[in-house]
Amino acid sequence: MDSITQALLGASVQAAVLGRWQGRKALLYGALLGTLPDLDVVIDYGDAVANMTYHRGFSHSLFVLSLVAIGLTWLTRRIRPDPGYTPLRLFLAIWLVLVTHVLLDAFTSYGTQLFWPLSTPPVAWSSIFIIDPLYSVPLLLAVLAGALFGLQGRCRNGPLLALLLSSLYLGFTVAGKQMAERQVEAAMASNGIEDARVFSTPTPFNSFLWRVILVEGDVYYETLISWFDDAPAHLVRIPRSERLASHLAASPQHARLQWFTAGVLRYDEVDDQILVTDLRLGMTGFHPFRFALAERTAQGWQLIPHVERLPAERGDMERLKQIWGRIWHQQPDLPLAEWAADLSGR
Repeated sequence: MDSITQALLGASVQAAVLGRWQGRKALLYGALLGTLPDLDVVIDYGDAVANMTYHRGFSHSLFVLSLVAIGLTWLTRRIRPDPGYTPLRLFLAIWLVLVTHVLLDAFTSYGTQLFWPLSTPPVAWSSIFIIDPLYSVPLLLAVLAGALFGLQGRCRNGPLLALLLSSLYLGFTVAGKQMAERQVEAAMASNGIEDARVFSTPTPFNSFLWRVILVEGDVYYETLISWFDDAPAHLVRIPRSERLASHLAASPQHARLQWFTAGVLRYDEVDDQILVTDLRLGMTGFHPFRFALAERTAQGWQLIPHVERLPAERGDMERLKQIWGRIWHQQPDLPLAEWAADLSGR
């Protein structure tokens, strides 16, 4: 999730566990601690693909963060012991702040390596967009109330109530994902699609409208599904050009992207380069992680040794309005194929 939400979550968790003793300081300590796992963004792992796929690695490992919580508990008790609460309660507060950060990240589409250093694929439950005001607002209100009025009296249970509301909303996003995938299963059956890889994710800034991708060989299908739809899902067939992947067989970056995204990738030949796009993130036609992995030379296709991330546009407000309008109105269909064609330079 975005850094502001993670700081609000950390502040709320620490205030709920230690606010009685630490007062307003619990909000500050929790906010700072809640951003700790994301400090790995300052590490340069070598190139753009490495920076993408090693982010949310060791710093988001449940094993590593449990050890960090033990170390911080010991250090805090040595430097500034507080007789008001036990070491176990202090450990619980620190551990919960760190662990809730990475678990929330796992609910997004990016991919979080919860079990590093095990070589298991990243966890991406993809039920919530990376910025979702409906999740963040209860936490924001609780933190503001705690900062203004303290964490005693009637405000004492504010952080706990905010955490309950945000968790219930997170459950709602999981229900939305299940709803969308059930609708797509019916559409797959009616279109004779059997072996496609299914990936579903909410559209920007909401969890009412879902984008579902079906990857099947040299093509993929996209559809949008809302809680308010009353007609079957319409699958839009889009070229994927998987044949281009044969030129990337020796590319370690391509292998890393395949592992990190579970193969939800698109390939395009643009300006004598093979571009690889992570379809999971962003929105149709606007994907923030796109890389040139090979270029055509007189000797044929040559791998690009040092890969850079292609510049990404922030999006189009008119398209965003159309997407939000699609929440309530299933017709007319949004031009997903036309938007996706932007990736091929057409």
